[in-house]
Amino acid sequence: MNDGSSSHSLADSLRSELKRFSPGAKLPSSRSLVDRFGVSPVTVSRALAALAAEGLVEPRPGSGTYRSQTVAHPAGPVDTSWQQVALTAGDQHGEPAPRVVDASGVLATLAAPPPGVIPLNGGYLHPDLQPQQALGAALARAARRPGAWDRPPVEGLTALRTWFAREAGVGPAQVLITAGGQAALTTALRALAPPGSALLVESPTYPGVLAVARAAGLRPVPVPTDADGVRPDLLADAFDATGARVFFCQPLFQNPTGTVLAPARRAQVTGIARAAGAFVIEDDFARRLGHGGPLPAPLVADDPHGTVVHVTSLTKPTSPSLRVGALIARGPVVERLRAIQVVDSFFVPRPLQEATLELVGAPAWPRHLRAVATGLRERRDAMLAALRRDLPELVPDRVPTGGYQLWLRLPDGTDETELCTAALRASVAVAAGRAYFAAEAPAPYIRVSFADTSGTEEIDEGVRRLAAAFSEVRAGI
Repeated sequence: MNDGSSSHSLADSLRSELKRFSPGAKLPSSRSLVDRFGVSPVTVSRALAALAAEGLVEPRPGSGTYRSQTVAHPAGPVDTSWQQVALTAGDQHGEPAPRVVDASGVLATLAAPPPGVIPLNGGYLHPDLQPQQALGAALARAARRPGAWDRPPVEGLTALRTWFAREAGVGPAQVLITAGGQAALTTALRALAPPGSALLVESPTYPGVLAVARAAGLRPVPVPTDADGVRPDLLADAFDATGARVFFCQPLFQNPTGTVLAPARRAQVTGIARAAGAFVIEDDFARRLGHGGPLPAPLVADDPHGTVVHVTSLTKPTSPSLRVGALIARGPVVERLRAIQVVDSFFVPRPLQEATLELVGAPAWPRHLRAVATGLRERRDAMLAALRRDLPELVPDRVPTGGYQLWLRLPDGTDETELCTAALRASVAVAAGRAYFAAEAPAPYIRVSFADTSGTEEIDEGVRRLAAAFSEVRAGI
């Protein structure tokens, strides 16, 4: 083992050796472990901390590390089959839409592919596109701010609320800081839609909102889209048919299609919802992922009636771990959103809010956004060029002007699940389209992402591997 060995490997080695020590026996010193395994003191410290977290060892400051007393476990497997009844019985008594807790559609894009697999399924920026240096500096400056570890206002720091408000064209009183976009969506759906009710969604749509809705006992109802976004005529019909009081949409660089809601449809969508006495949840997740050029204002900026509840986040353009976002709304609904978030999680940790303020207020922030736009545009163009070369039959009709993915229509008869499986065998990961539909899919699709790639060469190789998998699947039809 050398200095590059991970603490995980060392922990595995020590874990297997613990049986040689009796309960309460002292383990070799950290210095001896450094010499024996050829690793750094930091690696040893992390490995021992992992074992301590598992309850296998007990560190005693000034004395050393000792094997923990043996914890007795029941012999043989434990029968937990009773939980199947307990977890489902409550959902079967009169609920019009039983809760379905299923994260598979979300995990398909969150799970890290095995080593050697090119990730064309990811939903976050590659580390090369993340502002890691700026984030580190922001965290360091935030830690030195007076009161950085004090309890923040439950609505969020005023300065951060003001920053989000300025971007959306509203006042800070309309802003609630959240722990990222997914948490904001969960809060919004709990606030606006009672269990058992219908939730109108674009078709296709973001799998994460379908998962949240079903877990809350809502009934997602799809409203078809075209190249200009959701179809207003069908949206009005869906409100009439279902009595829904909420419509979820992504007007800017929609996931997965990349569509931007046409200017003529913006007022139509909010007007239709207002006439139905309903809310529009606007998920503006991709506003800072444009590829260059002007962007339309958020729907909430043009909505004086309080119809739109706006969700935004800084996670996508920065890092998966910067989970800071905002809910923006007008009217009494703000207090309900606030109350639900307080009940669920109290507030977003102040150090994270302070670090976010340091990040977005630094000169590096606009430079980073320009770099993201350039990087995504270059990767998009590289993927389109590779598709034209290796998979011309899958090239999309429209080129997205923002976002991080392409939505590829497969030939009729193609089994998208089989294609995704064949792609993994070829060491490239893509997302099956089925998870993006609330009901039956009209055709087979896959979503390919270029955000989590290192650049042109990796994209070229990923598309070559996908083309080989596609040929294998089509040959079997």
